[in-house]
Amino acid sequence: MSTLRPKSPRPIIEPKPKDETIWDKLGTLGRKKRIKEVQEVQTEGKYAIDSPGYPTAPQLPPEEYNLEENEERCIIEQNSLSDPKFVELCDVLIEWINDELASQRIIVQNLIEDLYDGQVLQKLLEKLTGDKLDVPEVTQNEEGQKQKLAVVLAHFNQVLGVQRLGHNKWNVESIHSKNIVAIIRLLVSLARHFRPPVRLTENVSVDMSVVKKKDGQLMYKKVKESLTTAYDDVGMRCERDAFDTLFDHAPDKLQIVKKSLVTFINKHLNKMNFEVTELETQFHDGVYLVILMGLLEGFFVPHYAFHLTPQEFDQKVHNVSFAFELMQECGLHRPKARPEDVVNMDLKSTLRVLYNLFLKYKTIV
Repeated sequence: MSTLRPKSPRPIIEPKPKDETIWDKLGTLGRKKRIKEVQEVQTEGKYAIDSPGYPTAPQLPPEEYNLEENEERCIIEQNSLSDPKFVELCDVLIEWINDELASQRIIVQNLIEDLYDGQVLQKLLEKLTGDKLDVPEVTQNEEGQKQKLAVVLAHFNQVLGVQRLGHNKWNVESIHSKNIVAIIRLLVSLARHFRPPVRLTENVSVDMSVVKKKDGQLMYKKVKESLTTAYDDVGMRCERDAFDTLFDHAPDKLQIVKKSLVTFINKHLNKMNFEVTELETQFHDGVYLVILMGLLEGFFVPHYAFHLTPQEFDQKVHNVSFAFELMQECGLHRPKARPEDVVNMDLKSTLRVLYNLFLKYKTIV
């Protein structure tokens, strides 16, 4: 029986090179030109993304800035971006935002890329304040994003009392241009105000390069910008006192203290036919605090000095701050609590303020 012989491999025939016509040459040149244009667009796009304030922003010398008159531009130095304390602060803020928005299945991974368009900031605002903003849920174009940011930041500024304090550490342009310093400034202020159960990294500062155009000349300087200070200033931690112990370990005794304070306060407020039953809610606008100080010290507080029927947050903060000033003028130390804490109905802060009054004036009939 004969075996089949394997087939011989077919010879490989190299195709003849095709003569390149003038049209082929023009097509090749066109493709090369389009590739170059795409690369240029990609380069321009990357530079637009790596705008001032962005962590990977190119370190351009000041003479290369194209600024309008009196325009100022800031860039965070690369050494600050890799500072362990700066990195830790960013991580803490990200974790806080994710905890707040966990029920909405929103996960923030990068403070710059996830917050600049206002979408996450809107959700955070609504979660922290309970207010619902009348803005589009999703905005893709730049104009729509800036319009949403303007609404969100205006609401935040009102809550934080920024207009009253005259601060201007963030705005629509700085947030939308992905300025990490402006974004962190805003988030730290929110953390100080709403007092979430987080511990912000202490004494974080960054080195900034600042360029400003004045009289047609570019002025260049380096500054150190403080983002956080000590915790007692940030509001995340303070020296523990008797009220911390009462809240943590003796809630039954806490009720006795509250009852004693209510009795003391009503003994004086009843002189003007006022009465309180809930300390945390009836003192948050500052009205009773101001009236109580006048009654305890025997002077009349003119109505124009404070808001009798405060509606806005700023008005309530003004009243509480004014009451604190009266306390200091009457020889009391300034309360450790912040006016914003009392306005936010933080019971522990309110009790601390009232207890100081009780200690000084408890013997007054």
